[in-house]
Amino acid sequence: MKAFDLVTLLAVAPAAVAGWTWSEAKGKSITFTSVPGFFVQDDAATDPSGFDYATVNFGLINRTYPTDKRFDAAGKKTQWQRFEAYVKSLNSRCHKGPNVQYKVLFMGRHGEGWHNAAESFYGTPAWNCYWAEREGNGTAKWADALLTPAGEREAYKANAYFKDRYATQKMPYFESYYASPLSRCTITANLTFADIDVPADRPFLPTVKEGFREGMTVHTCNRRSSKTYISSMFPTYRFEPAFTETDHLWRANESETDAAFAVRAKAVLDDVFASDPKTWLSITAHSGAITRLLAALNHRPFRLATGQIIPVLVKAEVVDLQPTPAFEAHEPYSTCDAPPLASVAGQGCVCPTMTMMTSTATTVVPTATATTTTSEGPEPTESEPAECVEE
Repeated sequence: MKAFDLVTLLAVAPAAVAGWTWSEAKGKSITFTSVPGFFVQDDAATDPSGFDYATVNFGLINRTYPTDKRFDAAGKKTQWQRFEAYVKSLNSRCHKGPNVQYKVLFMGRHGEGWHNAAESFYGTPAWNCYWAEREGNGTAKWADALLTPAGEREAYKANAYFKDRYATQKMPYFESYYASPLSRCTITANLTFADIDVPADRPFLPTVKEGFREGMTVHTCNRRSSKTYISSMFPTYRFEPAFTETDHLWRANESETDAAFAVRAKAVLDDVFASDPKTWLSITAHSGAITRLLAALNHRPFRLATGQIIPVLVKAEVVDLQPTPAFEAHEPYSTCDAPPLASVAGQGCVCPTMTMMTSTATTVVPTATATTTTSEGPEPTESEPAECVEE
């Protein structure tokens, strides 16, 4: 079945800032380029494994900019102030036409959720084959998972670091905030930013967008709560206009395909750039989602651990309309219908029976069959593709 529900939803969403749209982009396509040379994460020599933004000033490279001579003739401005001035110059009319804009995107992965802890406890094969399809295990609940205490500490760490950068390095405050609707992201955004004393013209009023959610596997951690619930938790959060009361995108027996996930990531970026004139943006999302966003931005792969953050300088350019190729939106997802008899890393599960399969005999479910994307755990391998290990 071909389906474009979410892409269509993003296409009809009104402007994020009332009265503004990128008029040049109407009826056109947008291409994205990650501009290298400004953050260490751009460099292929930087290893994502064990990387910590808080040890390297979010990765901002200590360098000069063409605007330094005029903006900082006395040499007293901070690196962030000089970078802000340079980005502002890129967006000035004397340096670009109306078909180009630059933004700085800070993409943060949520803190550790109970689904991450459960996957670590059961092991990835057993998690993907059986436990991820449950609501919880009687001790912990991971359907639309909340943060663990460790995940809360990761969000508070980000909060403290942002406060320090604002106070000591004069880092620019964000102008717009976005978040996935899944609880682990709405909570992480709140713990990270809600108590920061921001300028009156740059308030923390995040917009909740479906396009930033994790890959929609049958895992219950990827099924969002109702709009009413999210509003009750965070009354100041805003929703994109087409946001529905209940989750009509998640399916209990089919998963979003990788192709659909990639198209969704590009579509939500298109929507943000076409409807938000602001330059400094914060996005709180997921490992898998950020992986696809980086790919759409033509950035090198850079997998984030829970609570980690990556900034990217992005050049967006309007080009002639490019057709979106047809794609399969969903695919079957094989699971065990009882706890697996064994869980073999790199191979899969030994199930007594299987859902979505015709055989009821004891069957080995390879990890690659049981899941098409993973839950934010270890780096995926060929036998362990990513989906709920990336939530």
